[in-house]
Amino acid sequence: MTNRERVICALKHQPPDRVPYQVGFTAAARDAMEERYGQKWSAALDNCFHGVSTASGPLQGWLSETVWQDDFGVQWDRSVDRDIGVVCNCLLPERNLDHLTFPEPRDPRRWEGFESAVAAAQDRCVQFCIGFSLFERAWTLRGMENLLVDMLEAPAFVDDLFDMICDYNVAMIERAVSYEINVVHFGDDWGAQRGLIMGPEMWERFLAPRLQRMYGAAKDGGKLVSIHSCGKVQELFPRLIELGLDCFNPFQPEVMDPWEMKHEFGDRLAFWGGVSTQRLLPYASPDEVRAEVQRLLEGIGEGGGYICAPAHSIPGDARPENVMAMIEVLTDQ
Repeated sequence: MTNRERVICALKHQPPDRVPYQVGFTAAARDAMEERYGQKWSAALDNCFHGVSTASGPLQGWLSETVWQDDFGVQWDRSVDRDIGVVCNCLLPERNLDHLTFPEPRDPRRWEGFESAVAAAQDRCVQFCIGFSLFERAWTLRGMENLLVDMLEAPAFVDDLFDMICDYNVAMIERAVSYEINVVHFGDDWGAQRGLIMGPEMWERFLAPRLQRMYGAAKDGGKLVSIHSCGKVQELFPRLIELGLDCFNPFQPEVMDPWEMKHEFGDRLAFWGGVSTQRLLPYASPDEVRAEVQRLLEGIGEGGGYICAPAHSIPGDARPENVMAMIEVLTDQ
């Protein structure tokens, strides 16, 4: 099987010839691996996904050595977190959308090189990625605290903001599915370590209808749907399955038991992740890492429905020897 075939097989709950995997790194973790193992340590990796996105718009770029601006005009201070950063401006200080503008999703310049990027996947599964896809995009524009208060005090304003974001995403998806992609992947953290940030009622009120539109646009184009949401969000799994979700990431073992989730939802929902980045990779021994990764491959991977991966991009405090132990088990299947 090719990596593309393995992923599609797994997402359709059929057993592939081996469990597909995906290993991502923060900048700090990659630096630590290169310091320990040299420049060629990553050659053994055979990740299953090939992510594609549209070209950058005119707003995107570095404003200083530490501040990066995205396509929407949101500015990110990366002086501490080199990978994402912390929002350091507020484009919506008031409940007013009159002057808010988004990138043009149908601008041909946004799609220049997209076909070539898709073709570069070779035998990997092509994943069109929309990060900060709804709740996250809203709070980056408005501020987290402001948005949560808005949900209580100004629901009509939140509806308008979420609809604006959803319309943009749907237009992007409708164009993307005309290419030979396999999966539309949404990034949108809804959870904290103990539960949903906005609670289940607000999630259903504001997010579910827009998710249905976005997932529907991908499904109408014949594509699979995956999401990334950190945190304890498993109470949403039945609803997400109804909305058309195929695969959930990051499958954090600190907040959900992988075996319980596989037993309860594994016939309807595939999982991607499961290797602890909070406890296992930073604090365990290499032998303990090997044993746990093997246990995941054999137990959660049985019958398909699983993509093995760290529960998030590997953090800088992960021990390089532990990361290498994980890679060895994944590549020796």
